[in-house]
Amino acid sequence: MYWTSPGRYWQTFDGPYYPRRSKEEVIEQVEAHYEKVSNGTLESPRTRLAIADKRTDKLLGNVGWYWESKQTNWLCAGIAIFDPKFWGDGRGYEAFGLWTDYLFQAMPEIVRVDLRTWSGNFGMMKLAEKLGYTKEACFRKARIVDGNYYDSIGFGVLREEWEAWHPEGFQKELVDEASS
Repeated sequence: MYWTSPGRYWQTFDGPYYPRRSKEEVIEQVEAHYEKVSNGTLESPRTRLAIADKRTDKLLGNVGWYWESKQTNWLCAGIAIFDPKFWGDGRGYEAFGLWTDYLFQAMPEIVRVDLRTWSGNFGMMKLAEKLGYTKEACFRKARIVDGNYYDSIGFGVLREEWEAWHPEGFQKELVDEASS
């Protein structure tokens, strides 16, 4: 509840042009998720996963996805790292790479994964490019943040591109990098 409550710094970058949930809505959302976990009724494939530190099990953020067009198997994925002290240290790269891999494996029908952001979110644009997502869209002056116009930016990666770059899976590459 702490990290998803209104007024957290990470929210200034994560779709700041959308209305935020109220404290009451956050509590309802957390309670509903807790109920699903308790009952074993989480959706499959998962629509959202927590990102945690391997050593401490501390919550760092989350990844998620939503349908852009279910009829055409087109989804958009996202990531949020809550505490800025963990920005730029490779955890987002690892988490979003694993998430992209999971989405392609869990949903054989999808042919692409999108990532949407805005031109003021330099970290997200850098992450997309580092993972091999292609910048596919730029809608000029489509977002207003703090009274200023920004571009809406879209990145995408096709299944065949992802599989060519990671033929044994993204996780295998992380293991190989860690052992070398």
